[in-house]
Amino acid sequence: MCTGTAMRRAAKSLLSLLAFLSGPVRGVSRRLRIPRQWLIAYLLLIVVPAAIFLYGYYERSADILKSEVLRTMQQALKQTGSNLSYRLEHIYDISNAAFMNQNLHSYLSVGADDQSVAIQLQVIKDLRFMVDTVQSNSDVFHVRLYVDKSKLYAGEKINFFPLDSLKDRPWYARIIEANGRIVPTGAYKETFLDAGEVRVFSFARMLRDPDNYDKVSGVLMIDVEEKMVADILSTLQFAPGTQVYLVDSEGRIVYHPDRARIGTEIAPAIMDAIQQGSEGSTTLKLGAEVNDVMFTGLAPTGWRLVAQGTESQLSHRAVKLTQRSEWTSLLEYVALFLILPFVLLAIIVRGMNRRVMQVITVIRKEGSEGLNDLPPVNGDFHMLERSVDHLILRVRTLVEETYSAQIHEREAQLQALQAQINPHFLYNTLDTINWIAIGKGAADISQMIDSLAKYFRLSLNKGRSIVSVGDELSLAAVYLKIQQSRFVDAFDFKLDARPGLDAYQMPKLILQPIVENALLHGILQAKEKRGLIVISVKEEGGDLIFAVSDNGIGMEEQKARRLLMEAPSEAKADASGSSYGLYNVNERIKLYAGDHYGISIHSSPGAGTTVTVRLKAEPAKGGAQ
Repeated sequence: MCTGTAMRRAAKSLLSLLAFLSGPVRGVSRRLRIPRQWLIAYLLLIVVPAAIFLYGYYERSADILKSEVLRTMQQALKQTGSNLSYRLEHIYDISNAAFMNQNLHSYLSVGADDQSVAIQLQVIKDLRFMVDTVQSNSDVFHVRLYVDKSKLYAGEKINFFPLDSLKDRPWYARIIEANGRIVPTGAYKETFLDAGEVRVFSFARMLRDPDNYDKVSGVLMIDVEEKMVADILSTLQFAPGTQVYLVDSEGRIVYHPDRARIGTEIAPAIMDAIQQGSEGSTTLKLGAEVNDVMFTGLAPTGWRLVAQGTESQLSHRAVKLTQRSEWTSLLEYVALFLILPFVLLAIIVRGMNRRVMQVITVIRKEGSEGLNDLPPVNGDFHMLERSVDHLILRVRTLVEETYSAQIHEREAQLQALQAQINPHFLYNTLDTINWIAIGKGAADISQMIDSLAKYFRLSLNKGRSIVSVGDELSLAAVYLKIQQSRFVDAFDFKLDARPGLDAYQMPKLILQPIVENALLHGILQAKEKRGLIVISVKEEGGDLIFAVSDNGIGMEEQKARRLLMEAPSEAKADASGSSYGLYNVNERIKLYAGDHYGISIHSSPGAGTTVTVRLKAEPAKGGAQ
C-alpha cells in the first residue's frame, strides 16, 4: 500500500536527519552538560525503537484496516445477496405454483378444433384470471404465456403469444433442454403493448401436453423489472469505481450497471475463483493491476453476485484513514520523540547538576550545617537539603527499619491493588461490550450489559460487607431486570420502600438470594400465568421489615419450615437447592443482628410465597465498612 512506501521513505529521511544532526547535538550536549552516555542511551533506547515501532505500527494499521474494510464489504455483499436471493426465490415459488396448476395444463391441451367456442372462451377467461392473479404480486412485472398458434388467444400479444415467436430468442434452446426446470435469463430490453419498452429479467419454463408428453404445449415466462435488482444492489455503498454485477453459472454477465457488459464473459481467473464456494473473496492480478474480488451465491438461480475493484478502490477507506503526508509524519515524530524529550531532558539534567554541585560544594566546605545558607528551592530538592543533616545522623540506625517498613507498605499496596484489579477490569470490559452493542444497534444487549455492570458494582461494593438499604434494593431490582431480559414476559416486579430508609445499613446480599428463589422456584414453575414479585420494606418498632412476595406455585408450610432448618450439607450436593440460599441468609442475619432476627416464610400450594426478613434498624456510618 502507498502508506507503507511513504513510511519507508520517511524512515530513511529520519536516519539521514539524525546523521546530519549528530554533530550539532554533540555540541549542544556539551554546552548543556548532558553526559554523553545519557544521550547515547536516549538515542538507542528511545529514538531508534520508536522509529521502528512507528514504521511497524503504520504497516500493521494499514493491513488491519484494509482487512476490516474488506470484511465489512464482504458482509454487506452477503446481506445484499441474501435479500436478492429471497426476492428471486419468491419468483421461483410463484412459477412453481403456476406450473403445478392442473387447469393450466388442461387448458393448453384444448385445441381450437377440439371444443366449442364457448369452451374456448371459458378457457381464455380462466387463463386471464390466473395471469392477473400472478401479476398482482409486487415482484412480478409481467406474465407471458407462449402457446400454439392455433389457440384463439395466441394473438392477444399482451399476456398470450404464439410459441413460434419465441423460437428465435437466444435462450429458447436452453428452455427446451431444461425440460420443465426454470431457466433465468440475463437483463434484456423487451417491448410490451401495455407498458412500452422495459428492461426485464425473465424466468421461463417449458410446459408439456399432459395427453402427449412428447409435445411442447407452451412456455411460461415470469418477468421481473431490471430496476428491482438495480435498487437492491444500489444499497451497497462501496468505493467509487467498484464494479458490482451478476454472473450466471457459465460465466456470462447477466446484469451490470454498464449495459454493454451484459452477455459478455468474465475473465477465466475470476470464474475459477467464484466457483470455489458459495461465497468468499480473493486477490487476483488481472493484467497490470491487482484486483480484489468478493462474491456470494444466489441460491435459486446459480448466479453469483460479484464485487470487483482494484486494491486502491476497495481499500479506499483504509487508505484514507491511514495515509498521511511523509513530511508531516516525520515532523510529528521528531517533535514527539526527539526535540521535546531532548529539551526536557536538557533542562532537568542541567538544573539537577547545578543544584547537586552546589550541595556537594557546601557539604565539602562547611558540612551539612552549611546547607541552611543555600538559596531556598521548592520541591524535592528543598526537602532533600533540609533533611540531609537528619538523614546523615540516623541513616545507620534507620536503614533496616525503613527498609522493613517499605516492604510492608509495598505488600499492602499490592494487596489493595490486587483486590481492585478484577472488578476494575470487569467494569471496563462490560463498558466496552456495552458501547460495541450500542454501535451495532443492539439496544436489548446494551441494556442487559448495563444492568449486569450495575449488578456487579452493587454486589462487589468495593469489598465492603455492609451496604445501605437503598443499594440492597437496587441490587435486587437490577437482578430482576437481568432476569426479565432472560425470561421475556414471564414476570413483573414492584418495589415498595418507605421514604428515608436509605439512611439505614444492612449486610449485603440479603435480598438477592430470596428474590432468586421466588423467581426460579416459585414463578417460573407456574407456567400458565404471568408472575409478579413485590419487594417491600418498612421500619417497625426499631426494626427493618423486608417482605418478598410472589404469586408462584407456593409450598406446604412444613416444607417452608424445613428450608430454614436444613444445614447446607443437607441441601443438594451442588448447593443449588433453594434451602441452601435461605438457610445461608438466615444464619448470616442471626450472626449479624442476633437470634431474635432472621427469616420467616408464609406459603401455601397455589397461593404463592412471602418471605419476611427482620433486621435491626441501624443508621448508616460514615466511611468504608
